[in-house]
Amino acid sequence: MVNLREKTAISEIDNGILVCLYNNFLGRVLLKFLTQPIVSRVAGWFMDSGLSVWLIKPFIKKNNIEVSQFENRKYKSYNDFFTRKTVAGSRTIDMNKNNLIAPCDSRLTIYKIGDKSIFNIKNSYYRLEDLLRDKPLAEKYRGGYCLIFRLSVDDYHRYCYIDDGVKNSNIHIKGVLHTVRPIALDKYNIYKENAREYTVLKTDNFGDVVQIEVGALMIGRIKNYHEDHQFTRGEEKGMFEFGGSTIVLLIEKNRVKIDSEVLKNTREGYETVVKLGMKIGVKKVK
Repeated sequence: MVNLREKTAISEIDNGILVCLYNNFLGRVLLKFLTQPIVSRVAGWFMDSGLSVWLIKPFIKKNNIEVSQFENRKYKSYNDFFTRKTVAGSRTIDMNKNNLIAPCDSRLTIYKIGDKSIFNIKNSYYRLEDLLRDKPLAEKYRGGYCLIFRLSVDDYHRYCYIDDGVKNSNIHIKGVLHTVRPIALDKYNIYKENAREYTVLKTDNFGDVVQIEVGALMIGRIKNYHEDHQFTRGEEKGMFEFGGSTIVLLIEKNRVKIDSEVLKNTREGYETVVKLGMKIGVKKVK
């Protein structure tokens, strides 16, 4: 485990803009417009088109992206660059079947799942049953771990399977912008729910793991490659397009022993920087 940590990021700028928009009539009208499907489709068309190529160089410079780690080729659009592939050898998959690996490049925090746990995911707060919209499934993970992998815009935006196993079909949940001020607003930021997609991975070594990909509400697409599928450790599972996103893993109680440094960092309010394929825990022997 590479011991790199960063102070847990809460986007005060994003929250401040949302508060300003949400707390007046014109702002709510604008948000209503911005969250229409046609806006996402137009944004997606532009990011996929050659018209967006000019965004690439400023993006590289602003985010200090190490281009040597990625394919050296001519990119056709901003999204073509955003979903770029790494060069061989830049990411190493830990193939020890007893080791739990990170599915992506990210900043990682890990929490125990309690009866009243509420998790901050992309600046929105969720109970587990709200995140999944499936209370029986959520109950299965009480006492286990919730692993939150926050991808920044400069991270590699492809992700892999964490073990050998089989999966069922993907469940997609659309993003929601609340149009009525919630009673709980003073305590929690629940203006919105992000678009997300999840599946149950029946892994050989870590039991039934739920993997949730969380995208942006207005733009940002989750692209998973498979429905019912037999997968292998390190096999590419999918990718995010357009913007920073998050992956969440739910692991059952007594299945893994998480790296102590990651847990310590989380307790102290830090995120641990991890790379795709890196060891973050070990299989727990019953």
